Amino acid sequence: MRRSIYAVVVLTLCACFAAPAFAHHLKQGDSVSLPVTTSSPQARALYEKGMQDYENLYLERCNDDWRAAVKADPNLAVAWAWIAFNGSDPKEISDAREKAKALAPKTTPGEQLMIEWIVKVQEGDAIGGISAMNDMLEMYPRDKHLFYLAGNWLMGEEGADQAQKMMEKALVVDKNFPAALNDLAYSYARNREFDKAFAAMDRYVALLPSEPNPQDSYGELKRMAGDFEGSLQHYRAALKIDPDFVTSQVGLGDTYALMGNQEQARAEYEKAIRFAHTEADRLSYQMQKAMTWVRDQNFAEADRSFEEIVETAHAKDQDLQEAQGYRQMAEYQAEDATALKYLQEGEDALGHTHRISLSDKADELSRILRIRAIRAAHAGNTVLADACLKKLEDMADSSRNKVILGSYNGAAGTLLMNQKKYEEAINYLEEDQNNPFTLELLVQAYYQTDQTDKLHDVEARLRGTNVPTMEQALVVPGVRQQRPHI
Repeated sequence: MRRSIYAVVVLTLCACFAAPAFAHHLKQGDSVSLPVTTSSPQARALYEKGMQDYENLYLERCNDDWRAAVKADPNLAVAWAWIAFNGSDPKEISDAREKAKALAPKTTPGEQLMIEWIVKVQEGDAIGGISAMNDMLEMYPRDKHLFYLAGNWLMGEEGADQAQKMMEKALVVDKNFPAALNDLAYSYARNREFDKAFAAMDRYVALLPSEPNPQDSYGELKRMAGDFEGSLQHYRAALKIDPDFVTSQVGLGDTYALMGNQEQARAEYEKAIRFAHTEADRLSYQMQKAMTWVRDQNFAEADRSFEEIVETAHAKDQDLQEAQGYRQMAEYQAEDATALKYLQEGEDALGHTHRISLSDKADELSRILRIRAIRAAHAGNTVLADACLKKLEDMADSSRNKVILGSYNGAAGTLLMNQKKYEEAINYLEEDQNNPFTLELLVQAYYQTDQTDKLHDVEARLRGTNVPTMEQALVVPGVRQQRPHI
């Protein structure tokens, strides 16, 4: 298992993640590892335990460790920063970030850079954040844990190639660093190099045979490769090691959903919902369960499920999950007017309490604008479609965020396809190849422009997309039932 954190903003798409090359040539730290400023041995031990739990993907237990650490030492700035980095409660994240900022001047230069990285990204200055991260890595070029943290962040934002370089650097320091092997396997899998992915995963499992996450990760990679039975076996093995490793329970639901067994998927999701560790997680699992009704083509039941989710999210001040719920409802609606109504409600939800980090808010807003542009164009409202596309273009130009870039390129390419401007559309669609809707359009565009080799490659990728998302549910099963457009 791995988890997306926050948006990565780049200065240029080619050079932004080459940490040492892009840093400011700072003096290296006096120690191999980044120091931790605290006078409390208990707080230090709890902070370090949190980092170990984070690397082993106990993503709520590590938060408990850091909460205990700041209770033992309220001045432990980096612990506050990591509560903000990894938390799911908007108020806790905001409060922890402010405490980290206030305490940062009392820490070492390396800790200040770590805090600056986290704070600036969350507050929308990701160019400054990525610069601070690069400086931190240059200051401690032998700290494998920092390379993992940076690479894991990049992986979460679809920067698989850049993340792979970070993990390779960590493995130069320690060739048997489990956390780096885990993310290295994911980077291979994203490039569909499954033999390499499974080889790395075998090493990961051998290093941590008593931990659930290696089995959990193996389950996800097996599912990505289309080996559903193998996926189920690994998820069950993870739960046998730790029955409370809820992500593996979700993994069972995701795998059954992709196999087409929606009834069993709902049963597995229900268990995960019951044992969810946070409210945000519970709502996310409920959305996965609601999606099974879309896969069953039972859209009335899907509506009922999503309506309950957004009402609960609103009542519990989970604004991001509320917005996500409305957006997913919009995606499968038959009527454009209904979809546009839900998209507006999703955008409104992003501003209810102003506690969502600016990076998370921008990501979700870009996804909403993408769908709104496409739906508006389909409904014949070119004024609204063009306005949404212009806003996406402005967001992409000012941030270079890869999520926002994907939203912009996907929307622009779709609108050009509607105008039968296939060559122009391809230029945009090729920059958004993680979205099944985009891949489906690329197949059509390559067909229209007689690019047979590219057509075959993209169609194979589309048919082999095994991720438990709404886009996959709406596109891939239908494509698999059709004859290739050759």
